[in-house]
This record gives sequence, structure tokens and C-alpha cells, in this order.
Amino acid sequence: MAPQNLSNAIRQSPPVDLTIPYDAAWVKGKTILITGGASGFGASFVRLWANNGATVIVGDINVNKGVELVRDVQKESGNKNIHFVHCDVTDWQSQVNLFKEAVKLSPHGGIDTVVANAGIAGEDNMQRGKDLDAAEPPKPEFKIYDVNSTGVLYTTHLAYFWLPRNPDSVECSMESKPAERVRDRHLLLLGSIASFSSIAAQPQYGAAKHAVMGLFRSLRATSHPQGIRVNLLCPYFINTPIVTPTARFLLAGGGMGEIKDVVDAGTRLVADSRILGRGLVIGPNLNIKQLDNGDWKLVELKTPGSHETAIWEVYADDWVEVDAFLHRIVRVINAFQAMRGWAGWASDIVKMVAYKVGIVNR
Repeated sequence: MAPQNLSNAIRQSPPVDLTIPYDAAWVKGKTILITGGASGFGASFVRLWANNGATVIVGDINVNKGVELVRDVQKESGNKNIHFVHCDVTDWQSQVNLFKEAVKLSPHGGIDTVVANAGIAGEDNMQRGKDLDAAEPPKPEFKIYDVNSTGVLYTTHLAYFWLPRNPDSVECSMESKPAERVRDRHLLLLGSIASFSSIAAQPQYGAAKHAVMGLFRSLRATSHPQGIRVNLLCPYFINTPIVTPTARFLLAGGGMGEIKDVVDAGTRLVADSRILGRGLVIGPNLNIKQLDNGDWKLVELKTPGSHETAIWEVYADDWVEVDAFLHRIVRVINAFQAMRGWAGWASDIVKMVAYKVGIVNR
């Protein structure tokens, strides 16, 4: 049987031209619900969007961090439409309560953007079973998968109910005028480089992030009736506490992405209502030149034909192109690691120890 061709059915805009500027102020007046927004780059999203006039409802399991963040952001931005709602994304009723409360807190009674940001990493017990030969083997705890996959499915299910009910919103369109259009219907999924690449010693995380990619690819083809635009962020290893000391040791000498670049990429997708069905990868800031065969080469600054970037578009509509993308980005990141050498490795080890002992805690 010939493969199905969904290219005409998928609601997808052209590849994102990262050289075209966008304005973060386009989020002004939008109501944005974000899960896992109390820390990491979730908290940085909240700060930027609040400073640009959005209403932001932060759902997170960490009450202390959530309350503190909202208090600080309200004070810094002068924006009082920033709210915290306790939410355990693995608990269905907790997410239901979050969405209902968000609608109540929204100045216009609707939700413009849902950001499925909640995620965790940590020691994975998938390959280390205990007492499984007992008469009643203990049920394993797969919290990493539950948060990163099941929690995202709950968020998505609720988003598809509430986004079309956003007052005065219209179906998504590539002809949208983001500077004028406030009401939106947007779901932003948080995947990972692990959404299309293997990740050693983290089978739950890898499985969950692969699931997010599959969810994204499916939703783009079936979002027409509700007029919802769906986009995807796929961060590489980003310099946040979610990267464990063990992971930092293994990554020492290489490069990690920075929160500001994740926030930049995510804000572009949230603010620019013309972007439909696209995926952005965020990694180390590199100066690269594209060769005739499509590969990227790490080069010196100001090399003719080169450009500096930490954000790439992954062509998630075609697995052949995804594989080519993965090949290219791995080669250029490996080149960056080789360029940093032992000095870079030693510097990263010092930073890893600082994280481990609590000297550095973002």
C-alpha cells in the first residue's frame, strides 16, 4: 500500500525564518497557561511574557517556588495578572482544576496559549528492577515518564477543549497579523533533542519525549476543526538544574544551550500567530557555515557565508530530513567540543561540582 500523503492536510506554515524579527510585545493581552512554570526556563518564560503585558497562569507542583515567582514577577513587571495555581500534571483532576481556574482568572474569560512545559529528569530505574522474582513483585515507579508523557497528554486534551472556546478567537491562519491579533488558539509542546535522538541511561525520558514528537506530528494533521495552531520546542541540554551532576559530568567539555535562547525561541512561537506546525531546536550558540552538501561546519566569527545561532528549525514533517538534521547538528556540536578541548572539560567539571554542592542553583 502506498504511504499516505498528508502534506495537503497538514496545517503547517513555511519554515521559520529566524532572521525575520518578531516583537515579544505581541503577547500583550493574551492569556497564557503554562505548566511547570515555577522554575527553569518556565519561570523565564513567565517573566518575559509578564513584562510584555500578558496574563500568565502558572501551574506547578512546587507551591513555594510558584508563589515566590508570582510575587516577584508582579513586583518587577507591575503586572498583577500573574497567578499561581497548584497543579500536579500527573493528576487528571488537578489539571482540570488548573484550566478552570485559568478561565476564571483570564480578563477575557478564555485561554489564548497553552504551554505544556512541565517536565522532569533524574535517575531512571527502568533497567534496575528489585525483587521482581518475589511472589508479588513491587510495581515500579515511572514518574519521569508519567510527568513527561501522560502529563502532556492531559494538558493537550484539556487544551483542545478550552482553546476553541476562547472568546473572539478565530481559526489559525498564516495570513494572521500578530501585531493586531490578540485572541489566539495555540498549543506549544515541549519536546527535546531526545524527541528524535537516543539518550543513554534515560529510557523513560527518551520514550516520553519521542511520544511528544509523535503527538505533535499527529496533531498538526487534525487540528483543522478547532483552528488550533500547534508548535514544538526541542531544547538540547540546557544549563538548568534539570541537568543532573551526572549528566554534567558526561557532557563536560561539550556545549550546553542557554535559557535565554529557549525563551527567545518559545516567545517567537507564542507571539507570532503566523507560525503553524513548526519545530525549533535550541542548542549551544555556534558560528556555522552550511556546505554544498547541506552539512554545517563550525567556523570562525565573520567567516564569509557564516552565521551565529543557537536556534535551528528541525523539519519534523519528514523523518528523512530529521535524520539529516540530526546528523548535521551532532557533527557541529562534536566539533565545538573538540575546539574547547581539555580546558573546556575542566571548566565544566568545576561548574558541575558547584551545582552538586549548591554553590550554583538556578
